[in-house]
Amino acid sequence: MKELKEIVKAYDAAVQSGKGFALASVVHLEGSSYRRPGARMFVSDEGELTGAISGGCLEGDALRKAMYAISQRKSKLVTYDTSDEDDMTIGIQLGCAGVIQVLFETIDPNKQDNPIQLIRKALAIRQEAVMVTLFNLSNKNADQPGTCLLMESNGNITGAIPIRGIDKFVMGDVLQAMQNKKSVFREYQADGMSITAFIEFLQPPISLVVVGAGNDAVPMMQIADTLGWDLRIVDGRNTHARPERFVAACQILVSKPEAVLDQLPMDARTVFVMMTHNYNYDLSMLKALLPTQTSYIGMLGPKKKLDRMLDELRQEGLQLDEAMLSKVHGPTGLEIGAETPEEIALSIIAEIQAVVEGKAGGMLKHKPDVIHAREDTRIEKTNF
Repeated sequence: MKELKEIVKAYDAAVQSGKGFALASVVHLEGSSYRRPGARMFVSDEGELTGAISGGCLEGDALRKAMYAISQRKSKLVTYDTSDEDDMTIGIQLGCAGVIQVLFETIDPNKQDNPIQLIRKALAIRQEAVMVTLFNLSNKNADQPGTCLLMESNGNITGAIPIRGIDKFVMGDVLQAMQNKKSVFREYQADGMSITAFIEFLQPPISLVVVGAGNDAVPMMQIADTLGWDLRIVDGRNTHARPERFVAACQILVSKPEAVLDQLPMDARTVFVMMTHNYNYDLSMLKALLPTQTSYIGMLGPKKKLDRMLDELRQEGLQLDEAMLSKVHGPTGLEIGAETPEEIALSIIAEIQAVVEGKAGGMLKHKPDVIHAREDTRIEKTNF
């Protein structure tokens, strides 16, 4: 989401200065690639790049393709075959062994539901959403409809499917993607026409609440800010919880533990890390958090500290079921040999990422399969 925020910012600056621009998006992938479908890059007519569609190897050619699209005022679909070993520029030097489809879209700033405005709306709401991008994979010289519709989880729809006859089929797949919380690819065929859809499931960024404004919370905020997470610091001490100590994007809340949750927006992607170094404050926060929908409660310190807290809560009469206990991580973090505050922050951030995404957090070299399942980008065909 941070990349999308930077793209919207670059778009606003380009509009204000009267520049031309285009949006490059990875809309499909066969095999492997550094970036997955949904990666985007904003290009101005002065060659300024915001975002990325690869590890850097495609950006040079992508810049030329984007400049051409801007000059012609016509969207264009380009295939990059990094599996071609005879291609000295892309195949051998890149070594990703994937076929990447990149859509270069020209943007009309006067159109209220242009692709950037759809992205802007997706960022403005803290809820799940599905965005639809249509492209003609069978005939790259044909018109490329592009990013055309956004549906929010509350049912609000912005934009429209510009091709008559397929709208009800597309919307059915949009609803399925929202329900399954997963992006899908569909090809719609009828009367000799074929159009492919990238139906992209979007989630809000992780919302990290660090309980404790000590020095060890500073690198936590710095790393999480780099990732584009929403950030909040909670502490009962106004001497520690001061805005100047943390990144600008971090919100500060000075509060007693029993009043914290009444002042915080919470959803399934809101996570907490307890690091006040104050046993009673952490205990009160843990008691308040266990019944909530948070997926992660990290507890800094030894396991015996957490065990003691849980025992005290049981003695108070709190019924601790498996669902509550499974979201408590103490000691918090992955085992990476962390010692310094920065290393510990990295360990905790990595574990949060793994937990939220439902991953084990192990070494990729021990994974028996490919990093990303090939099924995730399979195109299903619909005839009508």
